[in-house]
Parts: sequence; structure tokens; C-alpha cells
Amino acid sequence: MTSSLRIAVIGGGAAGYFAAIEAKRRNPDADITIFEKNTKMLAKVAITGGGRCNLTNSFALISDAKQAYPRGHKLMKRLLKRFSHIDAYEWFEREGVKLVTQDDECVFPASQDSQTIISCLTRLATRLGVRQLCGYQLMDISQNTDETLHLSFASGYEADFHRVAVTTGGAPKGEGLHVHARLGHEIEHPVPSLFTFNINDADFLTLMGTVVDPVVTSIPGTKHRAEGALLVTHWGISGPAVLKLSSHAARLLHETNYCTKVAVNWTGVTRSSVAAEEVTDIMTINAQKQLASVRPFNLPSRLWTYILAKLGLPQQKRWGELGKKDISRLVETLTNDIYTVSGKGRFRDEFVTCGGVSLSSVDMNTLESRVCPHLFFAGEVLDVDAITGGFNLQAAWSMGFVVGQSIVE
Repeated sequence: MTSSLRIAVIGGGAAGYFAAIEAKRRNPDADITIFEKNTKMLAKVAITGGGRCNLTNSFALISDAKQAYPRGHKLMKRLLKRFSHIDAYEWFEREGVKLVTQDDECVFPASQDSQTIISCLTRLATRLGVRQLCGYQLMDISQNTDETLHLSFASGYEADFHRVAVTTGGAPKGEGLHVHARLGHEIEHPVPSLFTFNINDADFLTLMGTVVDPVVTSIPGTKHRAEGALLVTHWGISGPAVLKLSSHAARLLHETNYCTKVAVNWTGVTRSSVAAEEVTDIMTINAQKQLASVRPFNLPSRLWTYILAKLGLPQQKRWGELGKKDISRLVETLTNDIYTVSGKGRFRDEFVTCGGVSLSSVDMNTLESRVCPHLFFAGEVLDVDAITGGFNLQAAWSMGFVVGQSIVE
């Protein structure tokens, strides 16, 4: 590579910074500029993990990439071999950021402050000589006859570059994707992912604040299901069991206009026959005890009282007085409690988009465009997204790292 290699990184987020830093380390003579449309760099990193920055995951509970990445799991399986969660952990600690892994396998900076990650990336980029410019919104990309790429920005600034990496993040309303469509890239229609469910059921919402862990949630009639903790909120349900389900079923939920049925298995036991055995055992052992005094599966008392009321079973009724139909109805409600979703909420200030530039339009090894040479993509601008837990940022680090390598080769 010559010292005149000019590289533009469009988007000052996690993937953009990682791509710029890795490219500059591999080719110190390259002239690299990050262009960000907003007034602040790494704005989404600042709010992830509730402002604490859940920057990756231990992957201890993940046996298949598809569990974490509903879209793009084949690509992520490949990229994680080149820059894994372990590599990310070591990378940040090498740069002086001490990390901690929580009991739920989420990884955070020990400072519990996203600014630690932001400062690490911006300082390192500055030290390496990467220019970082805010207020530059990309309007168009075109290819010159010499295969350099011509960029036009909303401010009127125009320039040519030898290589360009697009790391603009998700586009919930499709903003900016027309630029890539014009060049010939296939676009997967963007829809929201990672959200909570609204449920208009006054009786159920009296359980606000109740946490049940674990539960299994599912969309009846589909293969979409998720496991984890569930939180009843003043608008419906949230927690990992809901957020994971929203991610896996993002397109289906969009198609139904977020009005569908959701089933909750409060027991966390996937086979109803096992749940039935436990309820029958409780009935046999506690025949003289009142229903309210013995809670199956250690359910929270408020939830258990709600379920009894829902089934019309008096709390004072004795376990031994339950008939076969009572037991059958009880097991069905415990393992397949159906609610109507009446819309979606947002998960804190974090939002993830399903869709973007189709993976069929990029080289799976380099993330270079198949239709426009020297143009690369990384991060959520591609049709790759993950469940909650640090997996989205890990995708950004992995993709950014690979683009940083590929863009200077």
C-alpha cells in the first residue's frame, strides 16, 4: 500500500471506530477519516446497557450462533473465529479498560460507565492519527472511472477516497439505505427488533413489578420461543424472555402490526407432562393444605394468587379437593398462559433494527461489496442483529475488526 491510501469511515459508532483503528494499525501511513452525521461520536454506545455499556458476552449460555443472532448467524459464526468475544475482552483490557463478567454472562467495564469505552476508543483513534469529524451526513456514493469512490455530504463537502467503510448503524425508517440501493445492493426492509410487548389486560397489569425467572415465551403456531426472566410492567411484559422473543420474531410481529398472541410458560419446564407430574405430586403430598399456601414451581405469591383467581379457584380450597379437570386447567395455564399483544414498546433508549444491506450483497470473508469494489460494510447497517446481552456490540467489534483488516489489504 502507498502512503496516499485515503480511507473514509462513514459512521462514528462501535463498528466504525474498530474498523478505523484496526486499519490504521495495519497501515499507519493510510489517511483515515471517520465521518459522523450527529454531533457526538459513539452515541449509541453511550446508552447501551443502561449507560453502563454491555460491550460483549461470555457466550457461556450460547451453543449455536443462531441463539444469539436471529439474522446473520452464519456470517457471525465465521467472523467470531477471526475476532471472538475473548479477543474483544482481551483487546479492551490491553487498552487499559478493566472488565467484569456478571452472573448473567454480560460483560461490562468495571467502572460501570459507558464513557470508559467511549474515551478508550476516541483517545486511541486520536493517538493513531485518525481524523474524527462530526456533522457530516452522507448523501451519495458514486464510483469514478479509476475505481475511487466519490462521496457527497449534506454540508456540500465532496471528496474522493480509495476505500470506504459504511458503518452507519441501523436504519429504523430506512434512512440512508437508498444510497446503497442505487449502487445495486439488495436491501432487506428494516423493521424494529428488541422491544417489549404491550398488553391491555387490567387484571394482569396489577402484577406490575413481578419478576418470574425462568419462563418460556412463544408465539403460538410458530417455532419462535425464548427463555429467561420476565418482568410484568405497567404497560405489559419485558425482560430477556420477551426481548429475545421480539428479536427472533421481529419480521412476523411486524407483519401482524404487533397484534398477536403470546404464550407464557410460567414453570420454565418445556414439557407439560413434567409440569403435570409436579402439580399432581403437590396435590398428593399437600392434600389438606389450602391452594394459596403451596405455590408450584416457587411462583411469586402475587402471580399464584392471580392464576387461581383467573381459573376461579378459591384460595381456601384444599389441594386434595381438586378434580381432574381442575388439575388439567391449572397445568394448561401454568405452561401455556395466552395473552394478546396490543403493540410494542421500546427497550430503554436502545433500539435495534432487523434489516439493512442484504448479506447476499457482500463478501462473507471481507465484508466488501459484491457490486461496488472498495466499498465495505460493518455493523447494523447490514442485515445482522442480535438478542439483548452484549451480542450486538460484539457483532460490531467483530465486523469492524474484519473490515479494518480487509480495507487496507
